[in-house]
Amino acid sequence: MSPTTSEAEIHHEHRDVTGGWLRPAVFGAMDGLVSNFALIAGVAGGRADQKVVVLAGLAGLAAGAFSMAAGEYISVASQSELAEAEIEVERLEIARHPGAEQAELARFYEARGLEPELAAEVARQLSRDPDEALRVHAEAELGVSPGDLPSPLLAAGSSFLSFAVGALLPVLPYLLGATSLVPAAIIAAAGLFLAGAVVSKITARSWWFGGLRQFALGGAAALITFGVGSLIGAAGI
Repeated sequence: MSPTTSEAEIHHEHRDVTGGWLRPAVFGAMDGLVSNFALIAGVAGGRADQKVVVLAGLAGLAAGAFSMAAGEYISVASQSELAEAEIEVERLEIARHPGAEQAELARFYEARGLEPELAAEVARQLSRDPDEALRVHAEAELGVSPGDLPSPLLAAGSSFLSFAVGALLPVLPYLLGATSLVPAAIIAAAGLFLAGAVVSKITARSWWFGGLRQFALGGAAALITFGVGSLIGAAGI
């Protein structure tokens, strides 16, 4: 077997970078853990008793999870509806002015390095199938593919569940009987580092960098809110 043949048989796969679930799931888990731990730290810093801390943590979990889900649904739905409307405009243009759209497609390929004759032939062959022509035009002009738009329900569900899981971690020690912030801080710190390390697996960053970065950001947020809570508690407000 020649080297050329061997090289040709080497294949690789890319990770999904356009899916509608990944971003809200990652963002939801991070936001849930950081925001709820910071909330609990602030309340605990104000010298509130265990029941108040638990109430604040559970209220923050519920409010944050529903808010994240609703916001993600509206955001993704609006984006998808706008894309669908523009795709429909493109569909009508292809039906009404097929020649002009074929010429536009030829210019697109020519601008990307194809010789004019080859670009025109590629555009002609792709334009024979209206559905394929629509897909190519949409991807070239809008950066989306018809029938492969993000799902608002999937994005909202991912965001809700991931936020709830992240927000639950710092509340767990209190639900199990803890009376100080220390156990919650230990679990939150471990969760922050682990979440950052896991996220690094889908990026080009090392696991320790991702973990330390998330730990530092989440820890800073918690320290600030703890300080604010302590000042408010000391002032007797």
